[in-house]
Amino acid sequence: MTLRGRLTTAFLVVVLGPVLLGSVFVGMTVATVRRDRAVERLDHAATTVRTAIGAVCRQLQAVADAVGVLSAADRRAAADQLIARGLATEITIGRTGGAPPARWRDCADPADVGVAAIAARAQTPGVTVAAAQVLDAAFVNRLAASSGAEVTLLSGDGAGAAPTQSTEPPYARPDVAALAAALPSADGHGDGQVRRTADGDRYVRRIALVPGQPLPLAVSVPGGGPTGLYALLIGADLAVAAVAVLVARWLARSTTRPLADLVWAAGRVADGELDTRVPVLRHDELGRLASTFNRMTRELRTYVQALTASRDQLRGHLAILGDTLSSTHDVHRILRVILQTALSATGARGGVVLLIDPAEHVLVARSAEGLSGRWDVPEAELPGLRVPLGEGVLGTVAATGMAQRGSHPGCEPPCRTYVAVPICAPPTVGDPLVPEESTDSAAPVVLGVLALYDRLGTDEFDDADLMTLRTFAGQAGVAVHNVRVHEEAQRLSLTDPLTGLWNYRYLRESLRREVERASRFGRMLAVLVLDLDHFKNVNDTYGHAAGDTVLGEFARRIRLGLREVDVAFRQGGEEFVVLLPETDGFGAATVAERLGAAIRDIPVPIDRRRVDAADDEPVDRIPVSVSIGIAVYPDHGGTAQEVLDAADDALYAAKNAGRDRYRMAAPGVSPGRPGCPNDRATTRPGGPQTPRQNRGR
Repeated sequence: MTLRGRLTTAFLVVVLGPVLLGSVFVGMTVATVRRDRAVERLDHAATTVRTAIGAVCRQLQAVADAVGVLSAADRRAAADQLIARGLATEITIGRTGGAPPARWRDCADPADVGVAAIAARAQTPGVTVAAAQVLDAAFVNRLAASSGAEVTLLSGDGAGAAPTQSTEPPYARPDVAALAAALPSADGHGDGQVRRTADGDRYVRRIALVPGQPLPLAVSVPGGGPTGLYALLIGADLAVAAVAVLVARWLARSTTRPLADLVWAAGRVADGELDTRVPVLRHDELGRLASTFNRMTRELRTYVQALTASRDQLRGHLAILGDTLSSTHDVHRILRVILQTALSATGARGGVVLLIDPAEHVLVARSAEGLSGRWDVPEAELPGLRVPLGEGVLGTVAATGMAQRGSHPGCEPPCRTYVAVPICAPPTVGDPLVPEESTDSAAPVVLGVLALYDRLGTDEFDDADLMTLRTFAGQAGVAVHNVRVHEEAQRLSLTDPLTGLWNYRYLRESLRREVERASRFGRMLAVLVLDLDHFKNVNDTYGHAAGDTVLGEFARRIRLGLREVDVAFRQGGEEFVVLLPETDGFGAATVAERLGAAIRDIPVPIDRRRVDAADDEPVDRIPVSVSIGIAVYPDHGGTAQEVLDAADDALYAAKNAGRDRYRMAAPGVSPGRPGCPNDRATTRPGGPQTPRQNRGR
């Protein structure tokens, strides 16, 4: 038997033994108490029956005496009245010396054979009066009701007596009569003896024949065992046994699991894998054994020398590694390489790299390996692991910029020991990543945290590990900082800084891509060219700052009037372009009408300090309008440039028509598509054209 089996068996014996003994004791005690209570009930019933029969005999004697003292003429009438009142069932009046009915038994003369009634006699000169009580079912029922037990009247006082009247259930009468007739006793009557029927259903006692109690009677009470209690005890035993088995298995598993890990590790070390370590998860005897095993393998000369040489060599190449990481723009790859290299350099079980999200002021996990608990998630779910700044070890390191190492960090990745250092990059003047409140250009800016957990083979990380990790974090900070600066520069190269819209460079690329997509899938693409009317007058009258405000508000209203798939661009100056994928001329005209109304209906608010150059009056709102040219691919051009030129020509047509309106470009001829005649010019008051196709908006 294995050690786990022996531990399980010992626990079950210790737990289940007392439980089973207690159950047996409770069952035996309950059975004994139940029999004692049955005996007490039978004693009480026997006493009550004797008293009741004695009372009946005295009543009959009084009736006989009362009739006997009357005159001969009044005796029969009085006897009938007493019978009517229920004091006797029959009264006979005869000569002195006459014999009573055959089956009447005098109360003072116990019967040894079956009787039909008990009687009492009174003799006067020449006359004998006998009062009798018939032994019918009603009489036996009254005895049973007064005694609280079942009563059986036997046919005789010897063996083989049968029940003549009984309150027992019919199926139980023969067994009760036979058991009562067979009861022996020291006085020869069986009085005081209590027996149980063969089926265990009844406890039976016979009442002895004595003067004043002339009847062969037996009383009984239910004797069924407490089957419900026994079932409950059995169920409780089974439940305790099931729980004990589960607990025993858990205890045995938790006790032997470290030993199994130790055996596994010893086998790997025997095979030459000297980097194997046993996690020390607790500080009992098994934990000390695991610590001793780790210390033994750690002190092996060859492994220590190899590890030391490898670590020194790794430190010598950190500069080269930093140059490589700094030239990479893939943040995920950078962080993964840094984490894997740090794990290899320190021999840690696991680690995590987190970067600060400036918008939410939290640390967000970007790369992790070897973690457990809630931190053991797929790579795609790592951004869901967040730590508020200033909370726990990781948040404190990020908030203070100071490294920490120790043991048991609490609610963060479960571990024995940890070391965490901040990832910093020196800020530069004008760097968008530097907080506005930072005035010290030499102060490091914390970008995130690099943390390692459970250095295999030792209890805690040492100063050398902390120094190594600081070097990695410094290189990581430079790399992450460079990547973010590159991403920001790339974003600024494609967007207009004043309006936040995409610029002309991104317009050409997007228009070419959308035209290719529309051509591939047979869809339509609408191009809107928008130009603010008389914008030069705005700059000349209210100043360039007011003009910038108008341009920014104009761009905002354009964004509000478009779908998510639509794209807006600032082409230059006051001219803008909007691409409407899968939109025909009618849909484009609808959008143009909506944008024109959004600009026209609400004047643009500006600084109240602005003054109209013409009349020197303060102005806080400037009314503006927009002219729009519309072209649709492939109706108005077969290439991106042709469609854009057609929309630009339509814009000039709208300008020449009076401004504050839109115009549809004249139909052109695209490759592989015949031309179509031009519809009438569409202006704002006239509304949009009827679509020529069902596709698009």
